[in-house]
Amino acid sequence: MRRALVVDDEPLMRRQVSEILEQYGFDEILEAGDGSRALELIRHQEILLVVMDVGMPGIDGITTAERISKLKSIPVVLLTASTDTATVERARLADVMNFVVKPIRAEQLLVAVDLAIHQFVELASLREEVDKLRSTLETRKVVDRAKGVLMKRGMDEPSAFRRLQKLAMDKRKSLREVAEAILLTEE
Repeated sequence: MRRALVVDDEPLMRRQVSEILEQYGFDEILEAGDGSRALELIRHQEILLVVMDVGMPGIDGITTAERISKLKSIPVVLLTASTDTATVERARLADVMNFVVKPIRAEQLLVAVDLAIHQFVELASLREEVDKLRSTLETRKVVDRAKGVLMKRGMDEPSAFRRLQKLAMDKRKSLREVAEAILLTEE
C-alpha cells in the first residue's frame, strides 16, 4: 500500500494536500494536526512520504523532520511561507528532500513530491552501495591481517590466502569469519 502522511495544523490545508497526493497515486493519505501525532503515526504505520507544514504549534515541521529521520528513512517535503536562509539551512540539515512555498499549487507540489521521491530512492541506493563497499573494505583489511599472521608462521602470501579460502570452504564460513577466528587465536 502506498501511504502518505500530511501534517498541518490547518484542516483545510491538509485536505488540499491530501487531494493532490491522491492525484499522484497514493492509495491512502493519513493526516495529523501536529508533529507529535505525526511521529506517533510514523512509529506505527508504513509511510512512504511525509508532506508537512513548517509552522505548527508544539513541535515545528523541521524539528519533526529531524525526529522522523532518526526513526525511519522517509522522504519529507516541507510546506512553508518562510524562505529565509536560517529556515532553509535547518531544513537541509534535517535531510528534508524538498520545499514548497505557500500558497501551494497542485502542479508545484506534484513536482516537489516527484523530485523528493526520486532523490530519496537515489540517495538510499548510494547509501546501500557505500555500506557494501565499506563492508568489503573491512573484510579485505581483516583478511590481509590474517594472511599476515599465517605468513609469520612461514607461509608465503598466495599460500596464506589459499589456506584461508580452504578453511572457509571446509568450515562453511565466510572468508571474513575465518580471518577473524585466526586473528582471535593470535591474540
